[in-house]
Amino acid sequence: MASRPAAGIHGTKMVARDVKVFYGAKQALKGINLEIQENRVMALIGPSGCGKSTFLRCLNRMNDTIENCRVEGLIALDGEDVYGKSIDAVQLRARVGMVFQKPNPFPKSIYDNIAYGPRIHGIASHRDEMDEIVQTSLKRAGLWNEVKDRLREPGTGLSGGQQQRLCIARAIAVSPEVILMDEPCSALDPIATAHIEELIDELRENYTIVIVTHNMQQAARVSQKTAFFHLGDMVECDDTEEIFTNPRDERTQGYITGRYG
Repeated sequence: MASRPAAGIHGTKMVARDVKVFYGAKQALKGINLEIQENRVMALIGPSGCGKSTFLRCLNRMNDTIENCRVEGLIALDGEDVYGKSIDAVQLRARVGMVFQKPNPFPKSIYDNIAYGPRIHGIASHRDEMDEIVQTSLKRAGLWNEVKDRLREPGTGLSGGQQQRLCIARAIAVSPEVILMDEPCSALDPIATAHIEELIDELRENYTIVIVTHNMQQAARVSQKTAFFHLGDMVECDDTEEIFTNPRDERTQGYITGRYG
């Protein structure tokens, strides 16, 4: 197994400063400050409706698609404001990819699911190049050996766990720097979940990952940093082991020990 980099040497990939989100008059996030380190997995935990997924969607401007949603504060990727006037949201989402709760393959072949993003962004100029991208993406998502003989079959014909790995391969195909995962295992059985968790651990060698999860054991297994959200506040963020064994805030303690949530 490859040796892990020592803690503390990872640069900051994304920064949130005083991020507030409003849906109409309702405030969903109350001034979030968070640093996301490069090539690490950051887990966002907390009770339902606490703002985890809202915050996640701020990172690649998915909230732009929601009517009456207003985002205030600064979110920066490599020091650049992602809400700046010069930033193209489509290009941003190529750099900050997303994997959703429910596997959502396109109603296309396995090959075309992966090729879709590179085609839109003009990443591959000829067929050999596209074949290479498809193969590499499927290999990185741990799916190549299972589907290499059926690339022309529909992605929707795969099992749930395979579909989710296909969606991860689809996100990887446009060479993102950050991958956001919103409850990526909640619709999967334990075996498929274990596959995805192993995959997350491998992917962080090449990508920065932010995962929202209700499963605290999963957060403990896959992440190096954990942030606890409660009622629109980010209560605390620390090394995952510290959050689970020695939280500073009694609200975190209460959630982890199952007193509420």
